[in-house]
Amino acid sequence: MGYRYKSAFLRPLLLLLCGLGLLYGREVNIVEGLPYVDVDVNGENIRIERIQDTSHKLKNSYTKTSRPTPPFNIQPFEPIKGVQTVTELDVINFIKEKVSENEGMLIDGRMPKWYQNGTIPGALNIPFSMFAQHQENPYVDQIFTIFGAELDEDGWHFDDAQELLVFDNGPWCQQGVTLMKHLIALGYPKEKILYYRGGMQFWQILGLTTIKPKVQGAS
Repeated sequence: MGYRYKSAFLRPLLLLLCGLGLLYGREVNIVEGLPYVDVDVNGENIRIERIQDTSHKLKNSYTKTSRPTPPFNIQPFEPIKGVQTVTELDVINFIKEKVSENEGMLIDGRMPKWYQNGTIPGALNIPFSMFAQHQENPYVDQIFTIFGAELDEDGWHFDDAQELLVFDNGPWCQQGVTLMKHLIALGYPKEKILYYRGGMQFWQILGLTTIKPKVQGAS
């Protein structure tokens, strides 16, 4: 009788301790004391965390070390003077504090095929190629309006425009930098642009959460 009582008492206690271990005993945290960050993206809760399997290795194209140069030149830390370069922690904070509150936009500057294979949660795909033609570009008005810029007879005004955080594949990729150069040439203020140099390669090397965007029209 005593054994059954102890067993009935210990079972839920052990389950509780196991649950607490899963919550607070993670081996791989974002930083010490921060196992994950929950963010709201378009009304959907997404958890940004790191892969817990310490033997996990990438098996995609981001394992590749060498690409023909040019065109895959290594980007300097600050490829555009006046545009701040940020880290993974800054990106996570930007998603939580800016994207979730509709006060900033995370921009994936890669071509759609890259974006569809996986991106950072909350990212909007604005391929660099959309701005290749500056004159009479049909996309500029649409995209700048999405960014919160205002157009009048004097041109575009960016006082209330969103802060943008731009990324691409990583330090060897030109797509995000090319996009930023196009935006700046069209008048977008440098102080409203941030650059995540590590890109998808560093994000995945650190085992951080990626998502595959939902295809329009898919059920």
